[in-house]
Amino acid sequence: MHSRNICIIPARGGSKRIPRKNIKNFLGKPIITYSIEQALKSGLFEEVMVSTDDSEIANIALKSGANVPFFRTEKNSNDFATTAEVLIEVIKNYSENGFEYDNICCCYPTAPFVNTDRLIEGFELLNKEQVDSVLPISSFDYTIWRSLKENENSYLSFNWDEFEDSRSQDLPQVFHDAGQWYWIKTKSLFTHNKIITPFTRGLLLSSLEVQDIDNIHDWKIAELKYEYLQSIK
Repeated sequence: MHSRNICIIPARGGSKRIPRKNIKNFLGKPIITYSIEQALKSGLFEEVMVSTDDSEIANIALKSGANVPFFRTEKNSNDFATTAEVLIEVIKNYSENGFEYDNICCCYPTAPFVNTDRLIEGFELLNKEQVDSVLPISSFDYTIWRSLKENENSYLSFNWDEFEDSRSQDLPQVFHDAGQWYWIKTKSLFTHNKIITPFTRGLLLSSLEVQDIDNIHDWKIAELKYEYLQSIK
């Protein structure tokens, strides 16, 4: 039986470090447009929507082909609202209007490296047995097991003394969230009220496909990486 999927792109108006980050120009178009276009292109979704509290973001989302059937509540528009809370609010709203979805894909609005192939891979992984959710991950460039900390006098010491003499290749590989999208089964979201559960799987991306964008320098690096990836396709 065909499952019904919804793509939810959470994009509130307030952004502190990079003003109007969600609609800032990224190589010629608002950055949110990239996530919308890839979600639509994938053919995976009955609905691609943007959850926002901002009319300018809503207008850009609509022009890009997404739906904005309602605005986000004030409660879920502050700095402390979790992604899970935003997704639950959206699903409840659709449900009240007669629309039910089996699976949710939350795509971040500042993730120009989202692409259809990875979205499809993630969905296929979600359909394996005993999987609640799937997210793209990338390995840390340098092992965290030999990381350092400063004390109150600015002297350095190892976080984990037992690994002081260990070779990097002998230590367990550690990953971080790539910060692009999350697939999650709707039932699991309402059961756990969070995205990562004991039955979450990761889809490994190379560091070239991943860039955290917290400041203007990150932004420029992301543009360079994006252009390079396009050039080698």
